[in-house]
Amino acid sequence: MSTIFSGIQPSGELHIGNYLGAVKNWVQLQDRYECIYCVVDYHAIIGSFEPDDLRRRTREMAISLFAAGLDPEKSTLFVQSMVPEHTELAWIFNTVTPLGELERQTQFKDKAQRQESVNAGLLIYPVLQAADILLYRADLVPVGEDQVQHLELAREVARKWNAKFASELFLEPKPLLTATRRIMGLDGQSKMSKSLGNTIGLLEEPDAVWAKLRPAMTDPARVRRTDPGTPEVCNIYHLHKAFNDEATVEHVAVQCRSAGWGCIDCKKVLLDGMMRELTPIRERARELEAHPELVTDALADGAARSGKIARETMRVVRETMGLR
Repeated sequence: MSTIFSGIQPSGELHIGNYLGAVKNWVQLQDRYECIYCVVDYHAIIGSFEPDDLRRRTREMAISLFAAGLDPEKSTLFVQSMVPEHTELAWIFNTVTPLGELERQTQFKDKAQRQESVNAGLLIYPVLQAADILLYRADLVPVGEDQVQHLELAREVARKWNAKFASELFLEPKPLLTATRRIMGLDGQSKMSKSLGNTIGLLEEPDAVWAKLRPAMTDPARVRRTDPGTPEVCNIYHLHKAFNDEATVEHVAVQCRSAGWGCIDCKKVLLDGMMRELTPIRERARELEAHPELVTDALADGAARSGKIARETMRVVRETMGLR
C-alpha cells in the first residue's frame, strides 16, 4: 500500500477552506492508503507567536481533524514536535539543498517582500517540509496546484542526498492533486484565510455561520432582487457545489439565472446544506472537548507509530553518512 504524508499548520479551529481544500480529501484517502498526517507546529514558529497560544491552537487543530473524520484506527495523526527526527533530518537536508532553489520559491519571495526583517526559517521552510515527507518515505503527497513547487524541491532533495551517498533510501514523492478548486473567502476576492477575516469556522454554530453568510459577496451584477445572475462567477454558487447534491446545485443555478431567487434565498439553501454536513462534525468536536484524554491518547499513539518509522529512517541516514 502506498504511503501518504501531509501536514497542516496549527491555526486553531479549521475553517471550511481547510476542510474542503484538504481535510475532507484526507478523510477519504485513509480508506485507500497508509496515511500519516501531522500538525506541523515547528512550521508555525517562523512567525511571531505566544507559547500558550501555540499550545491551544495545536490542540484545537487536532480536535478539529479528529472531528472531521480522521480515524486513529485508519490513519496516523501526531504533532510534529513530538517526533524530533523531523528537525534532525531537515538540518542534514540543508547541507544538500542549493541556496538558489530556496530563493526561487514563490512563497518565499512573496512573504519576504512583505516583511521588514526576514529570518532564515522562512527561507529554509521548504527543507523542513521536505524532511517531513521524506522521513516517512512517503510516495504520494496530496497537494493543490499552488503547492507543487515545494513538492518538487522535496523530490530534488531526495535525488541529491541519494546521489551524494550512493543510496536509494529516499523515494521521490509524487503529487496527488486534489480535485477541489481553490476555496475563495466570503469577500469573493481572496483565498479563504483567517488573517483576512473571510472564513467560516468548521465548528461555528448556525447563527454565527448565517451572520457571515448573509453579507457575503455574490455576483456583483445582481444589484436588484429582480436582476438575473451568472452563477459561475458567484462564490456562493461554488460553495453550493461543495455542500449540496447535483439536483440542488442545478436548481440554484436556474433560480439565479432567472432571478427566481434573491441572493438571500440562495444563501439560506446553502446554510441548510452546510449544516447537514457540519453539524455532526461540530457534535463530535464537543464530545472530544468533553473527554480530552481521548485526544491526548490518540496523538501519543500517533507519535509512537510515526516515531518508530522516523527513528529507523534516521538510523539508516546516520549509518550511510558516517555519523555516530
